[in-house]
Amino acid sequence: MSAALETVLARAGLKVTANEFLTLVEDAARKLTSPQVDPAAHFTDPQRTALAATGLDLSPLGDTEVDPRARTVAEQTVLRDTALSVGQAAERIGVDTSRVRHRIGEHRLIGWKDRGGWRLPAWQFTDSDALPGLDVVLAWMPSDQPALVLANFMTTPQEDLEIHDRPVSPREWLLAGGDPHRVAELAAAIGTPA
Repeated sequence: MSAALETVLARAGLKVTANEFLTLVEDAARKLTSPQVDPAAHFTDPQRTALAATGLDLSPLGDTEVDPRARTVAEQTVLRDTALSVGQAAERIGVDTSRVRHRIGEHRLIGWKDRGGWRLPAWQFTDSDALPGLDVVLAWMPSDQPALVLANFMTTPQEDLEIHDRPVSPREWLLAGGDPHRVAELAAAIGTPA
């Protein structure tokens, strides 16, 4: 399994050994998942009754069902593994590390603290700079959303953003020179009920 996992990681461009990746997955699983395997146990009797009345199935997963938390754990692990340190981000965009921290403080770059240092999601960078129009988009993004939610938004094709009659992700849109205000308007709605 280790060789197969290392092949998959290499094809995905992740610079991590199989053991390091599995450690990241284990850490993410611990942080992101509840040890409670019975969904109904999270609710009181009246809450369970109300939820069941709406058609919600609160029974535990069957032996053959895939745990939906697995995708989130995998995505979180990849997000963490591909994130840049302040030093890496500074080198990428050609500024010193204090400028990167300043941009984080101004919400012109986003990141999170992890193990004593900032980690910046890779989606917000090109090979040599910050994503074009990123400052406009980040100004509209809700600051209360987790990094994974923002990453999924920026890397998932959106019906409202098309290039050559094909929906593209906000990241692709900005890389192609699209109007950042269109992405910003979509970003403003992240976390609001549809």
